[in-house]
Amino acid sequence: MAAPSTRPFTITIMDYSPDHCTEAEVADVRDCFPYRDSPGATWINICGLDDPDRLAALGEHFGVTSLTMDDILDTGRRPKFVDEGAYLFLSARMLDVADRLPEKIAAEQLDIIVGRGFLITFQERPGDVLDPVRDRLRKGGSRLRSRGADYLAYAILDALVDRYFQILELAGEKVELLEDDLLLHPKTAHLGQIHRYRRSMILLHRAVWPLREVIGQFERGDSALIDGTTVPFLHNLYTHIIQAAEEVDTYRDMLAGLQDLYLSSLSNRMNEVMKVLTVAATIFVPLTFITGVYGMNFRFMPELGWKWSYPLFWAGSVVLTGLMIAYFKRKKYL
Repeated sequence: MAAPSTRPFTITIMDYSPDHCTEAEVADVRDCFPYRDSPGATWINICGLDDPDRLAALGEHFGVTSLTMDDILDTGRRPKFVDEGAYLFLSARMLDVADRLPEKIAAEQLDIIVGRGFLITFQERPGDVLDPVRDRLRKGGSRLRSRGADYLAYAILDALVDRYFQILELAGEKVELLEDDLLLHPKTAHLGQIHRYRRSMILLHRAVWPLREVIGQFERGDSALIDGTTVPFLHNLYTHIIQAAEEVDTYRDMLAGLQDLYLSSLSNRMNEVMKVLTVAATIFVPLTFITGVYGMNFRFMPELGWKWSYPLFWAGSVVLTGLMIAYFKRKKYL
């Protein structure tokens, strides 16, 4: 027998219509069964995927095939859209950031089943980015309260895309600051930052581009579960996800350029250091030559017996050094 899961398994229900919105948290999946035939619309959110038996019981009652349930349990799968006739199955990557740092992105799978009068979402762990959708449902007179489950699916996807844009905005600010700092004071630590931001962009790319296909198929679907009034909103969402995908690619290109800029900055600094060292070595070559000549142990060297030899040596060295420095400055080596 498998060990019991340590992750929480929670079920929250929001049943709504233009006139009411009721919320409940239940422990047994059987408490969700009456909502299949609710006169309004119902959103059932399942948190925790470590109890396949309870999930299978829920899926069986709502007419969800075993193949779809297998897809829900496979959290590493690519986002997809499937029209099963009796229901629509959509999946996406839900992203969030910690401490407003784009390099600390948390990702999890969010699966959505859209049926006639009900919508079921499956997420891996507690916490999500869907509170704005819940707040709209709680608000009387909102458009969301007067629409069906297909519009609720659009609202959930729209909340995911909005969070993508928030992460991209944070990433854009960080990348611009990194670029300015890199131009002025390139450091080894910058390379680590560039790699962390690039990993975040890769994670965003894997979430955004497949979702573009999912929303496109959702918009073009001819299912009876999609109301015609929802299609314009889906089209608008599709344009937003295209914009997000373009921004992801732009930041990926910028980070690749920053890595090249970092390497170029290091190369330029190395060249400057080598130039200074070369000039210094060149200045000391004639001085070393003179010192070497008069450091030889020959008995008959006329200058050795002259009392002004030592001051003359230093005077000549200073003059020679000054002339060489003036020459290098004239040639713009310094």
